[in-house]
Parts: sequence; structure tokens; C-alpha cells
Amino acid sequence: MSLILILALPFAGSLCAALLPSNARNAEAWLAGLTALACTVLVASLFPQVVDGGVVRADLAWAPALGLEFTLRMDGYAWLFALIVSAMGTLVVLYARYYMSPEDPVPRFFSFFQAFMAAMLGVVLSGNLIQLVLFWEMTSLASFMLIAYWHHRLDAKRGARMALTVTGAGGLCLLAGVLILGHIVGSYDLDRVLAAGDLVRADPWYPAVLVLVALGALTKSAQFPFQFWLPNAMAAPTPVSAYLHSATMVKAGVFLLARFWPVLAGTEEWFWIIGGAGLCSLVLGAYAAIFQQDMKGVLAYSTISHLGLIALLLGMNSPLGLVAAIFHMVNHATFKASLFMAAGIVDHETGTRDLGRLSGLRKAMPITATLATVAAAAMAGVPLLNGFISKEMFFAETTFVSGDPLIQYGLPAMAVLASAFSVAYSLRFILQVFFGPPAQDLPRAPHEPPRWMLVPSGLLVLCCLVVGVIPGITVGPFLDTAAYSILGDGMPSYSLAVWHGLNLPLVMSFVAMISGVLLYLALRARQRAYPGRVPFIYRLDGRRSFEFLLDYSSVAANWLLGRISSPRLQMQMVLIVVGALLVAWLPLRRGTWTDTVAPLTPLDPAFAALWVVGGICAVGTAFQAKYHRLASLILAGGAGLAVCLTFVWFSAPDLALTQLAVEVVTVVLLLLGLRWLPRRIEGKTDGEQADARARVRRTRDVVIAAVVGTSLAALAYAMLTRPQEQPISEFFVHMALPEGGGTNIVNVILVDFRGFDTLGEITVLGIVALTVYALLRRFRPAPESAGMPLQQRDQAETVTVAPDIHAVLPPGGMMLPAVLVRLLLPVAAMASAYLLLRGHNLPGGGFVGGLVMATAVILQYMVGGVYWVESRSRLNPQHWVGLGLLCAGLTAISAWLAARPFLSALAWDFSLPVIGHIHLSSVLLFDVGVYMLVVGSTVLVLVALAHQSLRAQRKAAADAQAAAQSGSTA
Repeated sequence: MSLILILALPFAGSLCAALLPSNARNAEAWLAGLTALACTVLVASLFPQVVDGGVVRADLAWAPALGLEFTLRMDGYAWLFALIVSAMGTLVVLYARYYMSPEDPVPRFFSFFQAFMAAMLGVVLSGNLIQLVLFWEMTSLASFMLIAYWHHRLDAKRGARMALTVTGAGGLCLLAGVLILGHIVGSYDLDRVLAAGDLVRADPWYPAVLVLVALGALTKSAQFPFQFWLPNAMAAPTPVSAYLHSATMVKAGVFLLARFWPVLAGTEEWFWIIGGAGLCSLVLGAYAAIFQQDMKGVLAYSTISHLGLIALLLGMNSPLGLVAAIFHMVNHATFKASLFMAAGIVDHETGTRDLGRLSGLRKAMPITATLATVAAAAMAGVPLLNGFISKEMFFAETTFVSGDPLIQYGLPAMAVLASAFSVAYSLRFILQVFFGPPAQDLPRAPHEPPRWMLVPSGLLVLCCLVVGVIPGITVGPFLDTAAYSILGDGMPSYSLAVWHGLNLPLVMSFVAMISGVLLYLALRARQRAYPGRVPFIYRLDGRRSFEFLLDYSSVAANWLLGRISSPRLQMQMVLIVVGALLVAWLPLRRGTWTDTVAPLTPLDPAFAALWVVGGICAVGTAFQAKYHRLASLILAGGAGLAVCLTFVWFSAPDLALTQLAVEVVTVVLLLLGLRWLPRRIEGKTDGEQADARARVRRTRDVVIAAVVGTSLAALAYAMLTRPQEQPISEFFVHMALPEGGGTNIVNVILVDFRGFDTLGEITVLGIVALTVYALLRRFRPAPESAGMPLQQRDQAETVTVAPDIHAVLPPGGMMLPAVLVRLLLPVAAMASAYLLLRGHNLPGGGFVGGLVMATAVILQYMVGGVYWVESRSRLNPQHWVGLGLLCAGLTAISAWLAARPFLSALAWDFSLPVIGHIHLSSVLLFDVGVYMLVVGSTVLVLVALAHQSLRAQRKAAADAQAAAQSGSTA
């Protein structure tokens, strides 16, 4: 239960924060802070259960038949990371309370922030590979929202797009990798996968799995060659940067590499891919950090470098390297978050982060300067601070690498070089900002921030000091627990003592420190001699390369689109229909579908006549489309009616009812849209040449339609005449009542046996309705009768399916139909509710009931007008769509409360006095969700079309009035 609460609390907090008013900054901060603190306490309370290799699990059945379960799993390693994520979230929330401006949309910030925390906790605690990838991509989406928080800034939008593109693409690679990995192991359960390392490494697909997983991890942790997105994410608010760099997002990549270490590590491929990317990131990130002018830019490139150090340690295939990597993850979280907070404080109090403008802030901001200096010293690896110990362990691992002399001697040399760069940019970060003469041209007079804004940074700096002085007592037990959960019996012996005697790693540390100081002095002298000059390698901007590739991919896509598309809908339909022909032809090309044919049902003359009529209507629809679109629509309705009667013929009243309701709604919506269809394009020239082209085009369309229709009919014939030992229909007939609890087989299939399909279909329906509304609402006209009395406004704003009807009716001529239609609404509502409630055992259901209700609402718009109905509407269609999806989704999840798989039906039977026996099922709530979404989606599309019709009508009236005035003037 604790694991579920740890994951559920941030999601619930995110939803609550989004609903708070914009001026409730304290309430939002308290909500987010208490949520993160509660998660921290819950995580800390589970430590006794994960010591000595213990694992805490929480399993919820999702689709057991497919081997899928929603599993939360916490071992020592997951516990350590969950503690970092939740505790760091608590500190960052406290910092953000004072950093964020009251003018900012603070509810949105804390809502996205808590969603970000929840997604990262989901990655850490996932016990299923597919579930892990789901939360993995959720972190990309949440970070996109946070990076683009100040969306009015171009750099924020560009940085967010770049981060989402790179990490999202890496997430797709990770998905492919875990799918293959699960196929190799035979399960997606993390425990089984972690225990199958030998099986995975011996499989021929191991290289593909390694490359795909590495792409997912390296893109997320901004490792070479994907490091360019991270510096461009600095447009996010500083609290986001502090959290993203210390505990979430970029740490997810190295977390995953360590998590899969027992499965994928131990090979040459792992060493070269992971270790090579880590080494390049370590050196290049540290080198680039030296030349940054933005304080956050220095910290961003230093993050790339330190994450490269962690990746290199993991790539060495050494158990001690894994221990050192986990230790440095913890150390990096503390000093990097503190440094970002210091950079945000400087920016908040001075108005700039430009290193060229900042100087001498030590006197005006002594506490901030002290905290930043200690944190920067920890980043540089100064003794008696936590960064020094993990750096010593890193140096020790590089000295034990054996093999090729280039690797044996080159790797320690590169480690010393990168460490020297780290010392140089740490010195530059501190000395240039806090020392020297006071700056004179700052936007704001520098001063210390509020005390509570300094508390998070102070606590983190205190951790750097305490861990650096007594590491074995403070972090030792937690590090042992985390490493043992990964290595198990292969756990090496190591010591976290500050002093190990005079040895080679210590010498390397002093060489790096002295070299870094000398390098800083040399660079400062060079900068004074040649101001503004930067090395050539730094000018290779990854952002420009990314945008170049993005622009040229758009150019290539436009070129391809120009070759295969057309502004005419007819040509686009030809491509779609020909594609359908190829898909239908593939299973028929072997020619074995006529070998064994089941006996056919005798043809009934009345049924044949019905289909002849339907076919004539279909052909007439195509023929009349050229001359009279309204007649074509009527004939299409006739074909639909033939289909409806076919369902009745085959004893499918549910489908017949639904088809009839769909035909009514479709006809009305198409009537509203007919006015916008463009004129048919018969050709560019008049006369016989245009007629010849039109005949050729129509002949081509007839041939394509006949071939495609014949192919699909052949495919249907092959399926229906194939002998079957037990048709699937018999399964549904026999299992509908005992397993689904209903006698209406069609409804039981929709809401139970194939409920997941229905949930996906209504989601798509809602998305389509919202998309149509969003596309058309930009053309929504403003009401021109805002100051009129109600009766005049109703008459002025009335829109009907045939707007010209008002020209032939006297004033008030629509009053009687309007009254009758408005009285029809409650009757239709009762009928739709009746169809909804009886649907599980008798013909009906949520879909047809929703269509009946939507038809009644459409009639209100037809006789009352758009604004008349909207002014009296109690609930917007968007709310119906959202509530319908929420109702269906919560019903699907409610099965977990009874320890049943996702979307399982729950039934209750009881008796009441007078009423008698009552049978209730959770599928009723699911059907209610379908009902609400159908009503909302249909009415939403209607509203969009009706507003567009009103706009077209007003434009036509304005054009006619202008033409009349022009004629009278002439």
C-alpha cells in the first residue's frame, strides 16, 4: 500500500494544483511541499524492508492473459533513488515558493512539477518493463511542459521541442529494446529479467538490445552524441533546472544503465558503447563548460561531464565501478542542486546570470557566496567534501583497467584531464561571480534573498560536508544496500574512508587540482589579451546542427508530400483506397482461400431485393455527386437505411438502432458542411478537353472502386466460408451471460469482452471531436447582437439547417416548431436513458442512447439557434467529453479494488422491498461514460459546424449588402 501511495500522491497533487486559483501561490507551494514530504517519509519508512536484499512489491492485475501486470517494486537501489527524487523535490518546492513570481501561472508550474516527480518515481519503482517505458516517456512529456513553462520566450519553446524530440526518440528505441528483451526472457517482469543475464548475453539479439537500450539511456542523460539538448533546456525556471539535473530526467538514463547492469554488462560491446560515450561526454562536457558565459550554461555542461563520469564507471564492467557510479549519483545530486539554486538566487536578486557582468557579489551576498563556494569545491573534488571521495574511487578504477596500452594509460590520463577542466570551470564559476571588484551595471542592486530561500541550498551543502568528513557512517549503509540489490553475492569489499594513504589516485587528484588552477589562470590571462575569442571546437553548436536537420527533414517531407498528395480530396482518397486494395490482396495472393468452402446459406429473394435497392442508392450517390450534392446525400442515406435493414434481417437490433441514429446525425452534420465544399474541378480549360479529362478520371475511379470492392468482398467471402471447428460467435453466445452478466451479446462484447477496444474507440472519438472544434473555432464569429433584447437576439442569431427558411416565413413563424422541439428534449432524454439502462440485457446501450440524446440536442440548435442554446446550456460539450472519458477510465481501474484485471466487470445482486431483485454491474458506469462522450462529441462537432455556418451566412449577407450599396451608388 505504501508503494501505491508514493506513486499516487504526486499525481493527485498535480491534479489538485491545477484546479487551484492563480493567486494561491502559498496554497500551491504548501500542497506540493507536503506531497513531496509525505513521499519522502513513506520512502524512508520502507528502508528496513529493503536491507540485505529485501524487495517490496505491489501487484495489480492488468491483463494476466498477456502477462501484463501493473507492478511496483522497490529494492535497495530503487529505494535510494526514490529517496533522492522525493527529498530533492521537497527542497526544490521550498526554493520555488520564493523564486517564482506572483505574476507567473504558478498553479501550472506546481502541477507540472508534481507530475514530473510522479513520472520519475514511476520509472524508479516500475517492476514491469513496459510500465517502465510508459513512465519513461511521461518524464519526457512533463519536462517538455516545464522547459516551455515561459512559452512566450522563443528559447523556451525551442529548448522544449529539442528535449522532447531527442528524449522521445530515445524512448521509442528503449521500447523496442525492452520488447526484444522481454521476448528473449519470456517475461516483462523485472525480477525475471534481472535474473536472466546469462541468457540475454548469449542470445544473438543481444547487440540489438544493447544498442536500443543504450540509445534510450544516453539520449535521456544527454550523453555524447546527444548532449546538445541539455544546455538548451536552461530556458526553464531555475527550480526546474535544479530538479532536472539533480534527481530526475537526466539521472533517469544512468539509473537505467545501472538497473540493467546485471543483464547487459560484462561484454566488450557494453564497454565500448557505454564507456566510450561516457568518456567523450566526460571530457567534452568539462571542456565546453570552461567557456560558458551563462552561470546555468556552466552547470549544464558540467552535468554532461559528471554524467559521463558515471556512464564511464558503469561501462568499465567492474563491480567497484558500479558502486562508485551509484555513490557519485548521490554526490552529484547534492552539490549540483545547490549550485543551481545559487545561480537562481544570483539571477533573482541581480537580474542577470551573465558571467561577464557579474563580479564582487561576496560582500552583498555573503551567505549565498559561502554556500556556492562549498558546493563548487565539492564539484571540483576538493578533499573533505563528498565529491572528492567518489572522484578518488573513479581514479582508482581507471588505474585498474587492463588490456590495450592505449586504454590502460590513456584512460587515467583522460580522467585527470577532465578533472583539471572541472577544477578550472569551478574556479571560474566562483571567482568571477563572487570575488573581484563589485559590478556597477547590474539590473538590480544585489542583496541576500529571503532566509527560507537559502535553507534548501544550506541543507544540501551540509550534506556535502558531512558525507565528505564521515562517509562510512552517513551514506555508507544506504550505498551498501543499493549496490547489494544489484550485485547480490558479487558485492565487492570497499572502504569509504577519507584517507587511504599516499597512493596513485591521490597523486592523480593533486595533479588534476594543480593543473586546473594553472589552466584557469592561463585562460583568464588569454581572455584579457583576446576578449571574445573562443576555441573552434566550442563553435560546433549542436543546437544549430539539430535545427539544420529538422529544417531539412521538413523540406524533404514537403517534397515527398508534393509528389504523392494533391489539394483535391479525390486524389487523396484514391491513394487511401489503393492502399486498402493492396492490404486486401496480400492474404488472397496465395489462392488457397477457395480450396475448402463451407456450405452457403440459400439466398432469400427479399433480401436480394433489399441489397439491389441499396446498391442502386450507392451508385446513385456517386452519380449525383457531380450534379446535386443534396440528392447525393439523400441517396447515401438510402444506402445506410439498407444496411440498417440488413442488421434487422440478421437479428442484430442493437446494430440497426445504432446505424439508424448514426444516419440521422450524419445527415444533419453533412448538411451543415455542404455549403463549404468547393466547386468540382473539371479541368483547367473549357470545352471538349475538360470533358475528356473528366471522363477519364471518372472511368479511373469506377475501375478502382470496382476492383477494391471486389477484393474486399472476396476477403470477406474467404473468411465467412472458411471451415471452423468452433466459431468465435459460439464462444460469445455461451459466455455472454455467465462471464459478462448480460443477455445482450453485442453489448457484452462491447463493454466486457472487448472493453479495451471500446475504451480506445471512444478516446479516439473524443480526440476527433476536440480536433474539429479546435480547427473551426478560430473562425467562430463574435455575436453582433450583444446589446439586443433576448427575443430580438434569438431571432438575429438563429441558424437552421436551411437558413433561407426564414425568408418565406412570417415573423414568429418558427415559434410553434421551436416550442414542440423544446418539449421533445425531455422526452428524448427519457428515451435515451431507457436505451442506456436496458442495453446490457436488451437492445440498446450507451452508444445508441447517446446518439438519440445528441439528435434531440441537434434539433434544439436547428430551431433555436446557436447562441440561444449555448446561453441556456448547463454543461459544455467539452465537459461531457472529459467526464465521459473519466467515467469510463475510472470504471476500468475500479476492477483493481477487487483484485481483478483491468476492465473486469464487477457485479452486485441484492433485493429491495417492493422492487424485488436488483442486479447492478460496473459495466453500467462504463456505458454511462460511452453515453456522455458520444453526446459531448456529437454536439461539439455540431457547435463548430453551426458557428461556421453562421459565419458563412453573415459573410454572404454582408457581401449582398455591399453589392446592393455599390449598385445603388452606381
